[in-house]
Amino acid sequence: MNAERGRGSAALRFVVVVGVMSFFADFTYEGSRSMVGQYMGMLGAGALAISMVSGFGTLLGYGLRLLSGPGADRTGKYWPITIAGYVLQMSVVPLLALAGSWEVAAVLIVAERVGKAIRNPPRDAMLSHAAEEIGYGWAFGLHEALDQFGATFGPLFVALMLLVFHHDYKVAFALLAVPAVIELSLLAVARLSYPNPSELSAGKAKLTTTDRMPRAFWVYLGAAALVGAGFADFPLIAYHFERSRIVSTELVPVFYAVAMAVGGAGSLVFGRLFDRFGMKLLVPLTLLSAVYAPLVFLGGFWAGLAGVVLWGVGTGVQESIIPAAVARMVSRDRRASAFGIFTGGYGVAWFAGSTVIGVLFGVSLPVVVVFAMVSEVAALPFFVAAARRVGVIDDPA
Repeated sequence: MNAERGRGSAALRFVVVVGVMSFFADFTYEGSRSMVGQYMGMLGAGALAISMVSGFGTLLGYGLRLLSGPGADRTGKYWPITIAGYVLQMSVVPLLALAGSWEVAAVLIVAERVGKAIRNPPRDAMLSHAAEEIGYGWAFGLHEALDQFGATFGPLFVALMLLVFHHDYKVAFALLAVPAVIELSLLAVARLSYPNPSELSAGKAKLTTTDRMPRAFWVYLGAAALVGAGFADFPLIAYHFERSRIVSTELVPVFYAVAMAVGGAGSLVFGRLFDRFGMKLLVPLTLLSAVYAPLVFLGGFWAGLAGVVLWGVGTGVQESIIPAAVARMVSRDRRASAFGIFTGGYGVAWFAGSTVIGVLFGVSLPVVVVFAMVSEVAALPFFVAAARRVGVIDDPA
């Protein structure tokens, strides 16, 4: 009994340590993302360029996980791959202060997404070992809450810097070097304190005898891909707000901070509910978050704020429930690969959707809204089918 409590406590501490590390990582790069749309516009980029750069960054940010995930499982180098990704990501964000054109800024924005692609699958695989002890939903929900709270304070910090320094984006980007250094320091602490996270769970490892993923995995991926295709990236939303003068320049990062706060708080709740009810929870949450589109693209200030809140709900769902569900479907030795394959496919769909939304943006905002909502609602039967295949609707425990 004491041994089990000790493992549970160690697992919880690991989740918290990695969560605090993610707090400062998100403080850095989400602070950056809250202003890159406006920044690229200031440097001369148009709506299509902004949407395609964001979408392409998302594509690489997810697609390259097809390599980093299986690579981590094959080599067992979970920590080295994770560290390499964080170092790249934290290094390029402050360099945006030196970008002299939107093309240079685009390269750095994409490089930041590449860093995230490298580090996420092995990090999530390590977290999944702790999740076996304290619950998948709770572990990923708690981590994501800390992650999202960093994504809340980062944009708020940026908004304050833009106000203090009279909309000087370059100064705001340069100051993000501070949380980046803190994150890398915490990364070193986590590596030294938990050199082998697989020991956090004493349960007998269930290993696969085949490289194939279960059928439920592919059905679930189809559902998530449809959701991603209809989920507009925030830089385009920010560009719309500023171009239409719906939201002032200094308030756009605040709107993003609100979305991240909602996503973080929601992750805690959604994680607990997922451990109790399973994947059927995705049906009402997907319906709710789909309403973001008409509010954001067709409404005024307050409707836009409400839409950003629902956009934040969708973000929290995607970053907490989705990895928790994937971890349940596969054995330990295939989880980094599963996370990589799943998020890779998701990213391809997001890129395709972002490109379509960017093109439609120049044609008609109501058409953008229809595309986004139809895509997300189309995912619902796939979520239900995947849940039934893994048996979590009737037996989520």
